[in-house]
Amino acid sequence: MKNLYLLILFISLAQPDLNAQNCFTQLDQAFTKRGAYTISDDMHRHVIISFFNSADTTCVTGKVRVENGAITSIFVEYQDNTFEIMERKFFNIKKQAPTISNGISELIYTAEGEKFKIIFIDKLKPKSKEYNKAVLPTDL
Repeated sequence: MKNLYLLILFISLAQPDLNAQNCFTQLDQAFTKRGAYTISDDMHRHVIISFFNSADTTCVTGKVRVENGAITSIFVEYQDNTFEIMERKFFNIKKQAPTISNGISELIYTAEGEKFKIIFIDKLKPKSKEYNKAVLPTDL
């Protein structure tokens, strides 16, 4: 009986919390709410690459080159602050160079079966100002 309780406890701890927000969901909500500045043709040195797999989402840092509004090169950053170009061929669902909308790329695929999106975190618009709430006197 004790082993059964331990097994149930282990299984419940091993299950991912489906209500917990993953890194991409948090970023996507921020961009949806606040919007993004236009992504210019240039090398963008501070982006987040969000890889999607069947179990979860992994976000890593990197840099990308944008030409004519499409992503042409992707570099992944390592812990020693070096970058390595993603040699794998990547494309959108139409087998073309992926484009960007509201600071986030469309879903990108590789021939190896990877799926990911590029988030241009530096282009996220700032939070809007909020009113300063009045503090009422205590002697009313």
